[in-house]
Amino acid sequence: MFSYSFNMAETLAVAIVVLLIGREVRKRIHFLQRFFIPAPVVGGVIFSILLLIGHSSKAFSFQFDGVLQSFLMLIFFTTIGFTASAKLLKKGGIGVLIFLITATVLVIAQDIVGVGLAKAFGLHPLLGLAVGSIPLTGGHGTSGAFGPVLEELGVNGALSVSIAAATYGLIAGCLIGGPVAKKLKEKYNLKPNLDDEIKVIEEAEEEGIGVSESTLFDAVVIIALAMGLGSWIAPFLKQYGVVIPVYIGPMFMAAIIRNIYDATGKTLPMPEIAITGNIALSLFLAMALMTLKLWELADLAIPIVSILLIQTIIMALYAYFITFNVNGKDYDAAVMATGHCGFGLGASPNAMANMEVFTKENGPSPKAFFVLPLVAALFIDFTNATVITFFMNMFG
Repeated sequence: MFSYSFNMAETLAVAIVVLLIGREVRKRIHFLQRFFIPAPVVGGVIFSILLLIGHSSKAFSFQFDGVLQSFLMLIFFTTIGFTASAKLLKKGGIGVLIFLITATVLVIAQDIVGVGLAKAFGLHPLLGLAVGSIPLTGGHGTSGAFGPVLEELGVNGALSVSIAAATYGLIAGCLIGGPVAKKLKEKYNLKPNLDDEIKVIEEAEEEGIGVSESTLFDAVVIIALAMGLGSWIAPFLKQYGVVIPVYIGPMFMAAIIRNIYDATGKTLPMPEIAITGNIALSLFLAMALMTLKLWELADLAIPIVSILLIQTIIMALYAYFITFNVNGKDYDAAVMATGHCGFGLGASPNAMANMEVFTKENGPSPKAFFVLPLVAALFIDFTNATVITFFMNMFG
């Protein structure tokens, strides 16, 4: 078998090619545009199928450098922090709590469905957690943490099933998010509520006050400072037993910087910051999805695949009927619904991708882009772990 390991520069080059392929394919297939399927997902899945062919035929295999992938994710979430002005924080405060409750109820539902269907198929009930909130709301990180614990409790293959289910969720979460939001938008004739900041940005763009080398440099500088200062937060909290994702620190630091600027009457280069974040997100997703090991799904038994399909349907219905209605039944709620599909089955970046594609074509939603990352990247990890532990104690 031919095997090749790509270094960081080569990995970036491949990711760009994958992204460009995704864009071209998306342009030519109306279905992908109609249902807001992200270009990185299109290109990434195509490339992962190529890897599957190589793996199955034992003809070739590729390994990619992951350093830049993590760095790009850090950039994106830092740019999200700059949207959190005091005005938005005040507006989104209760929204964070409501969405957290919404997401936690889904976690409980996913585990009830997973355990119940596992028992119905004659499997170990705890195997249902491996196709429940562990891989779906939790993602690969939670799968890696809880999979071995389930195996210690006598659930053979729990880790591999969890990892495979998390891989499935990355794709399914992106595929259903667009259609759900599109249906809601058309049914209720939803339109974005532009706040003053967004209006100023749009007016500036219309008047030709666009991006320049100077403003783009200012954006890069402020993003880098927020990332650097924010990187100290996670290690500091870890000393006191508080573990948070590495990108939460930079995101909060960016929010602090934003509000300092607001308080002093200064302005940040928000269009340039947004552009930088969007580019980082596209490249990150291309890198993440092009390395999917689809052959892991082939090892899943028919009952496991059936459970995952049912979980996907439940996620779509939950986002459509529960997430949307509970969180305001407006345009922001529709954006949160498509984002919830992304991280309810996949991961936070999938949620961001779903919302980015939908808002790019239908209008901005600052509230959704602030509320959902906080819940998806921070608070839900604690509630998810609590629910998982409860089910393990009940059926272990």
